[in-house]
Amino acid sequence: MTQTGFGIDIGGSGIKGAVVDMETGEFIGERIKIATPKPATPEAVAEVVAEIVAQAEWDGPVGITLPSVVRGQIALSAANIDKSWIGTDVHELFDRHLGGREITVLNDADAAGIAEATFGNPAAREGAVILLTLGTGIGSAFLIDGVLFPNTELGHLIVDGDEAEHLASAAVKESEDLSWKKWTKRLNAVLEEYEKLFSPSVFIIGGGISRKHEKWLPLVEIDTDVVPAELRNRAGIVGAAMAVAKHLAP
Repeated sequence: MTQTGFGIDIGGSGIKGAVVDMETGEFIGERIKIATPKPATPEAVAEVVAEIVAQAEWDGPVGITLPSVVRGQIALSAANIDKSWIGTDVHELFDRHLGGREITVLNDADAAGIAEATFGNPAAREGAVILLTLGTGIGSAFLIDGVLFPNTELGHLIVDGDEAEHLASAAVKESEDLSWKKWTKRLNAVLEEYEKLFSPSVFIIGGGISRKHEKWLPLVEIDTDVVPAELRNRAGIVGAAMAVAKHLAP
């Protein structure tokens, strides 16, 4: 019998959920996506999460990602969601909306990191790895031989006088209509700063933009190897399902 789990990935533009085959990391059935409410307050987002779980007719444990530092199941930051998340007891919030089932909430990039290390690019399982998710912002996950160091927030490091994610996120490329060449020049500046500070063995780039890695990867000019993530947009959902199944509550 296939072991299954359920993950929810809360992003700045969309909230997505799916049933996950825990042996392969593949989705079972269709992914469900609902636009992130505006403003993206805790109660409004939790209502959407409950709607996705109901649409999926899922009655088991639920793992949930947030674009936030999560420690002791308290949200300590709020990137691309409403600032009212800061200080929210996220376990209590989702427990109230999801009817008392087992719940784990974790940072979205951390979820992507543990999923990639288990089901994705083999490079994620060896050495000092920095996985970056390029989407609405820039998320980051630090992995040592596949083991997560949680709640890094490299997207907020200052590079060339601005936050890294304000320079080189996928959203910035789209909103400023940057060519691949111009955008990759910015990405290079960000990666060079991370390289100088942390000296990883490899960068793994995830998020939707990794689907088009042939457009930008040849333009990257840093010493450290840079490779695309394999799970791409599945990673957050898969990592969320893994976190609740393995009781990985930060």
